[in-house]
Amino acid sequence: MNSERGWLIAFEGIDGAGKSTQVDLLAAALRRGGRTVVTTREPTDGPHGAKIRKLSSQGTTISLQDELDCFLEDRKEHVRELIAPALARGDVVITDRYYLSNVAYQGARGLSPAAILDRNEGLFPHPTAAVLLEASASLGLGRVRARGESLNRAYEREEFLTQVAEIYAEIERPYLVRVPVVGTPEEVHRA
Repeated sequence: MNSERGWLIAFEGIDGAGKSTQVDLLAAALRRGGRTVVTTREPTDGPHGAKIRKLSSQGTTISLQDELDCFLEDRKEHVRELIAPALARGDVVITDRYYLSNVAYQGARGLSPAAILDRNEGLFPHPTAAVLLEASASLGLGRVRARGESLNRAYEREEFLTQVAEIYAEIERPYLVRVPVVGTPEEVHRA
């Protein structure tokens, strides 16, 4: 157990940018260095996260505000049940998506990115670092297709992901680190 407060590291980026891969690579490196690491993702597998995934996979439409509220409820539970206790123990929490994903994705769907960011930063702990994996929409979609996954009609369209990437590009925060997705996953990890 560490006596110091833990770290919260979020990997952000469009679908297919390599977030899950980079979460795994960083977690392994930190564990080799003796840190206790908790990996997680958003939406979570909790009730609100499951609802988000179900609505998304079925193509069900709800109001943009209701969609955002589902994400916020999922995050509230995520922070209370997993993130805050792990940070209090001094662990490193690495999450595949956090609130900047809401800023970019729900912003691209028509809500105010600034309002989403303000609301999240007022409610939830800021990440120690948010690593934005900068990938083109065509690269991301190509990777999603290569995994054999069916594309989510609401989120996985080139024009939509281009909008998402543009919103990510506009975000400026002291904790945000931008990493271009160039080369192998290991090369991106070393960047």
